[in-house]
Amino acid sequence: MADCSKRKKLCYCLLLCFLVAGITGGAIGIYKWYRSGLNRWHGLGSTADFQKIIQERCDNYPQQIWSYSRSRNCQEIKQAFMSAFISKDPCKATKEDYRRLIDLADPTVPCNKIVLWSKTKELAREYAKPRGLVTLEDTLLGSLADDLHWCGEPGSPDLNTWSCPDWKKDCRTNYLTVFWEVLSKRFAESACGTVQVVLDGSLENAFNEMSIFGRVEAPNLKPMVTLQAWLVHDPGKPPRDSCSGSSITKLKSILSERNVRFICRDNLSRDEFLGRF
Repeated sequence: MADCSKRKKLCYCLLLCFLVAGITGGAIGIYKWYRSGLNRWHGLGSTADFQKIIQERCDNYPQQIWSYSRSRNCQEIKQAFMSAFISKDPCKATKEDYRRLIDLADPTVPCNKIVLWSKTKELAREYAKPRGLVTLEDTLLGSLADDLHWCGEPGSPDLNTWSCPDWKKDCRTNYLTVFWEVLSKRFAESACGTVQVVLDGSLENAFNEMSIFGRVEAPNLKPMVTLQAWLVHDPGKPPRDSCSGSSITKLKSILSERNVRFICRDNLSRDEFLGRF
């Protein structure tokens, strides 16, 4: 009887071990399957503490810039931002998804205050700030989203912190790209008077038709606006493009079709450009 009891205990122990191993293996398998699904994209995952960051940025947004627009409700703006993409396919973003958010914080700026850029973000902002000018990243929504990444997953209330679609390798209709396209279009459409754009004269083609400036902002400037282009080259590097180059000629053609006046200055070093005024 004693031997039988020992055998039963041994059988129970073995059964328990197999059961635990099966549950553990199954859990690991499910986790790996779940993680592989979230990690299927080529872009960076959603920024950690995304909601906290946009809430803080909204709360601390400079009043002197926000005074260009309407009253601010940061909680409503954050909720509109999140509802635009949470629980949705990260590769099926539409302009309509961001309509409510844009309407809550329309990036409207007074005439003669807008500075656009292409591959010169930091330079453009360094130029704009002391002159009381405004880049897209200085508007409320631009400042909320600047340098952040975000996407969700269908049916999930959470952000995907593993990976988000890359616009070149995965899909153009991802929520990050569509956001900046919608915001940039509205920003350009609102421009009046003289609009400035800072371009990289160190590049062979300072104007790139596939950039957001090229495919969204320039084609949406209103007739009778004046676009002042600055071609600025890096210190110690000779300029590679000019106001008479083929890329700028293409830009002139796009603007001419919209009856936008064009002024261009080239052969400017960074120091010369920033010290102009």
